[in-house]
Amino acid sequence: MKGHIKVDYKKIAENLSALLVKGTFKTDVPLKKHTYTETGGVADFYVTVYDFEEASRVLEYSYNNRIPVTYLGNGSNIIIRDGGIRGIVLNMLKLDYIEVDADVLTVGSGCAIIDASNFARDHSLSGLEFACGIPGSVGGAVYMNAGAYGGEVKDCLLEVTVLDESGKKIVLQNGELELGYRKSVVQQNDYVVVEAKFALSTGNKGDIQAVMDDLTERRERRQPLEYPSCGSVFQRPPGNFAGKLIQDAGLQGHRIGGVEVSKKHAGFMVNVDNGSASDYEELIKHVQDKVFNEFGVWLNREVRIIGEPVYRRSKRYEQ
Repeated sequence: MKGHIKVDYKKIAENLSALLVKGTFKTDVPLKKHTYTETGGVADFYVTVYDFEEASRVLEYSYNNRIPVTYLGNGSNIIIRDGGIRGIVLNMLKLDYIEVDADVLTVGSGCAIIDASNFARDHSLSGLEFACGIPGSVGGAVYMNAGAYGGEVKDCLLEVTVLDESGKKIVLQNGELELGYRKSVVQQNDYVVVEAKFALSTGNKGDIQAVMDDLTERRERRQPLEYPSCGSVFQRPPGNFAGKLIQDAGLQGHRIGGVEVSKKHAGFMVNVDNGSASDYEELIKHVQDKVFNEFGVWLNREVRIIGEPVYRRSKRYEQ
């Protein structure tokens, strides 16, 4: 939320204690423990909710008091700056339920999309095979219309329940979500995903498993899974591939601080030696500039970068 004001740190803690029933909160939490890059500063308040009602109450409270809220899922396709995040970081990973009714899968936003894919397979439902290796939450997958190996969330998403910044519940159908390449209305309006429903089709469990095995083998063979990373860094430029452009620019293995362009797949940047978020940002900018100078193609980021630069860490709230 823009234009937030100074808020009493102790008072927020008291109010959160009153708002949360099952949920919990901690202060000054190092976010590097909650991201796949293993980088990032601290969150002022790290709030874990266990149900829709708690999430709604926290959002309503933060909206009325002009306290910024940042939603954080599995932290798989995100870089959190070294100065951390002011206000509230909302963790909804405890909303990890999965239910099935005929060929419709209803999934809490905190569930790992991989678990949803496995659950669908176990119930002989096809349509989520592409997600068997995507290391994010269902909420994050909907937020960015995640995809891999020719499949995308939009191909099987039926509807999604979200909360707006005031905590109001909204149900959106697939056609209302404006799902495109790594974008959605959820992203544009800063909604918080609570639940998603996927419309799948009945299939053969063995055939579904065979597809997932093939995709897993391809992923393990091509991607640098042995190091912390933020996943695919850049969007695919029209008519080309980010990894190939980066490789052709001679940047594979290029390193800034503890972060380098993967030698296994140039579309990834890996934390090889206690790298920082600043290292990631500098390397991303260097790669963008070099590829543009060499080929005239600007690489747009797929990875989200959020939070404060380290020099702003002391500013809990802006005025």
